Amino acid sequence: MNNNKPVTFAQGKFNYYRNDTYVQNILLKALTQGVTDPHELKKIAGLSKVADVYRSLDKLSIRKEYHEALSKNGIDLSFIVNGLKELSQNSKSEVVRLAGYQTFLKSLGLDKYEKQEDQGKGWEEAILEISEVGGKDKDKRNGIIECEYEVKVPEVPASEIKRREKEDSAGKDLYGEN
Repeated sequence: MNNNKPVTFAQGKFNYYRNDTYVQNILLKALTQGVTDPHELKKIAGLSKVADVYRSLDKLSIRKEYHEALSKNGIDLSFIVNGLKELSQNSKSEVVRLAGYQTFLKSLGLDKYEKQEDQGKGWEEAILEISEVGGKDKDKRNGIIECEYEVKVPEVPASEIKRREKEDSAGKDLYGEN
């Protein structure tokens, strides 16, 4: 079975132009399980109208036909890669050659420049570096850094203490003492 990628349809103001591959996949799964009633398919896919079910099924069949047509005409990923390779090597325009190479680099994930010392560092390594610079007593056991520090609890204002006591007494009046 081929895993065909979705085809993007034209954009518009109405929902029937949207790219509803999620709904198409739900309908396809329901159809493979034997559900054929359009009203039941509407409920399963969460659509508002039966017409939306038929519209999504039409898009699904068009997508399948489109991928079959591409395949019959020899257009696949190797065709695209060979075309980019030819453009990158044989084009007279430096702009076109550069764009071809940039496309290859981007497909490999090498389109962004990173400093050599920053590569491979995640957030855990950054936290470890920061904690090694500051802090007092450090004990590295099982990769955990323990630091001793003093917690200063802020003083509660007298007005807040009175407000809490008032709320507590109101609660006792309402619910009784426990």
